[in-house]
Amino acid sequence: MKYPKIPLAQTVIQLCKTKELKHIVISPGSRNAPLTIGFSNDAYFNCYSIVDERCAAFFALGIAQKLKKPVAVVCTSGSALLNYYPAVAEAFYSDIPLIVLSADRPKHLIGIGDGQTINQRYVFENHILFSANLKLDLKDEMNIPGHEELPIFKNLEDKFERFLGLQKDIQTYNEEGINTAINTAISKKGPVHINIPFDEPLYELVDKISVSPRNIDSTVKPSKIEDYVLQSALEDWNSASKKMILVGVLGPSEFEKKWLDELAEDDSVIVLTETTSNLHHSNFFPSIDQLIAPLTDEEQKALSPDILVTFGGLIVSKKIKQLLRKHKPKHHWHIDEKAANDTFFCLNNHFEIAPNIFFETFLPRITHYVKSRYKETWLALKQYRLKRHKAYVNNIPFSDFKVFSEILKSVPEHYILQSGNSSAIRYMQLFKVKKDIEVYCNRGTSGIDGSTSTAIGCAVASEKPVLFITGDLSFFYDSNAFWNNYIPSHFRVIVVNNQGGGIFRILPGQKNTENFDTYFETSHSLTAEHICNMYGLNYESVSNETDLAKALNLFYTSSNSPKVLEVFTPRTLNDKILLEYFEFIR
Repeated sequence: MKYPKIPLAQTVIQLCKTKELKHIVISPGSRNAPLTIGFSNDAYFNCYSIVDERCAAFFALGIAQKLKKPVAVVCTSGSALLNYYPAVAEAFYSDIPLIVLSADRPKHLIGIGDGQTINQRYVFENHILFSANLKLDLKDEMNIPGHEELPIFKNLEDKFERFLGLQKDIQTYNEEGINTAINTAISKKGPVHINIPFDEPLYELVDKISVSPRNIDSTVKPSKIEDYVLQSALEDWNSASKKMILVGVLGPSEFEKKWLDELAEDDSVIVLTETTSNLHHSNFFPSIDQLIAPLTDEEQKALSPDILVTFGGLIVSKKIKQLLRKHKPKHHWHIDEKAANDTFFCLNNHFEIAPNIFFETFLPRITHYVKSRYKETWLALKQYRLKRHKAYVNNIPFSDFKVFSEILKSVPEHYILQSGNSSAIRYMQLFKVKKDIEVYCNRGTSGIDGSTSTAIGCAVASEKPVLFITGDLSFFYDSNAFWNNYIPSHFRVIVVNNQGGGIFRILPGQKNTENFDTYFETSHSLTAEHICNMYGLNYESVSNETDLAKALNLFYTSSNSPKVLEVFTPRTLNDKILLEYFEFIR
């Protein structure tokens, strides 16, 4: 087996292996050659070559999102690193362990006009959990540019003794930085950056490793709730007749079902979930906007909770944010090991603990169940809304709304569902998703920029087939996502093409003007067909309900290559149908 000659490259690769980082996504370059050589020559690693760094980072994020394990991305120096930033930000806000390994020029070549060189240290400063800026290995030379601090030696023996001492100090420093970075990504669930300077020559190989880096285990203190804090919370809980639990993004099976069952039995408790929560119970309340959008202000006030408990990732529904910000609960508790967002401007308790541990500690100590009609009232509202929803869907023309209704009914139960952002995830929130379907969406930053790449990464990491539902702008924006050789044949994409940013048509502002069409909706006449032809994807398009039903009937059958179904909907009708929906279900 061949290894890169550079000790620093050997150190990075060995520590990644020791800490069980199996998936390495590499973008081609020269400065990162020592890492590329080392990772790709070691059979332990699953290496992927993806040219576009933005796509590569989201591809890696999709793997990490699915496996809940750290994944590394490797790039050359210069602007290549900056293309990772959207995925780094998403990983930061979505608690996904993404490890950025960036090759860099030596210190003495930075800021002097050398090619493909930028200031890479702390480049992700506002959206990173830890940055390790490693040091260049010393060379067996007296005068090393960038190391002018080396002393004048009296003799050759003294020179090498001091030289080896300095190299040992640098090796220790680098090992500590790498260990801390990877441990942080794993324990705190988020992105880290390891910046790695290499000097030429970059391509030299050796048959044996010259360093044995020390593995430093991560130390995580077990979290617990102080008894007096728990007791105070229990007193408030036991006296409140209206308690709302609002759940954001959760991975499948992340929250234990026994706590769900117990919460669902309490008449004073309602549990609001989103499509991205991956929680299902007959007494829970999905489709939040469907429930509350038609409410009058008086009705909202009557249904607002005394205690709001939140856990999971970020919330999609704008309607619930508006309701809880206007009619603030007396208490807002957030349960999360890392951070608590004061989303509703009334946060007064942050339980720094995993939700499962919190409810395991909290629920058995509840001594009093308050008589309440809170859940009963919400359940009656839910049944009424569902009845009106069904009546509306049965009578509307072909549109975005109709398309999402038909698509979500068609998805086989063994599928994973990846959603694009903007209109896609918001429409999805209005419909039932089968309980055995896993749902993912990049809700950390809610951007459209890497949704396709993330879905493909998820598909690569999953034994189950993946369906990605997206809008046209998101699809075209991330079309380089298909520029790789790893897309499984069972990957499926549905592009809902309404010829522009249809979500802007439901927002306030003047519509159907040249200014609106150009700068907000960005109307277009593009189609996915040519992209599919270029990348060898099976392509089909439909533009009416009958053809959609026929296409969906065969869409999930096995094939030799991934499939893309493009559904064209009427650009100027979709917003009218969506807005009238909330009036109808009132």
